[in-house]
Amino acid sequence: MDIQDLKQACRKAGFATRKIAHAMGHDKAANAQLTAYLKAQDADLVISAYMPIRTEVSPLPTMKRMVARGRKVCVPVIVGAGVPLEFHQWTPDTEMIEGAFGAYIPKNGIKLIPDIVITPLLAFDAHGYRMGYGGGFYDRSFAQISALKDVQAVGYAYSDQEVLLVPREETDFPLNAVITEKGILSF
Repeated sequence: MDIQDLKQACRKAGFATRKIAHAMGHDKAANAQLTAYLKAQDADLVISAYMPIRTEVSPLPTMKRMVARGRKVCVPVIVGAGVPLEFHQWTPDTEMIEGAFGAYIPKNGIKLIPDIVITPLLAFDAHGYRMGYGGGFYDRSFAQISALKDVQAVGYAYSDQEVLLVPREETDFPLNAVITEKGILSF
């Protein structure tokens, strides 16, 4: 089995595991952990989170709390295949339109470069690696941002999504932390 077949099998299992975990209703506890993590960060840091799709743990309550605290929050925008994401400023009042893969994006977004990127995932391991959807958008974005400044790559998931080992390649960017409903894992 080559690495791509292995990753595809991991993605399939990840979707199934996340669907079960999502049904358990841990989003409130996960948001409490995410809020605590972000409150401990420098108030000048730009935060990127995401508009949840499918069974992704929703960061929306935390995003609203951060904006209410005066923090700059943005969301990822897919601008094309094979290129890094753009990150557009978001507030609860931002007019949103449907973007790629059904995720909502700001209609007239102001482009920001985040310092902290909260990313959804299908699986993660104790070494700080994540299994995404396979498009490489976040990995390219982490590489691009880290060439400009320090960036915190933070996975956001349910604790049941942890696996023994995520199959990885040289282009897979390691996470600095994973936040779940049970706590914060730092790497």
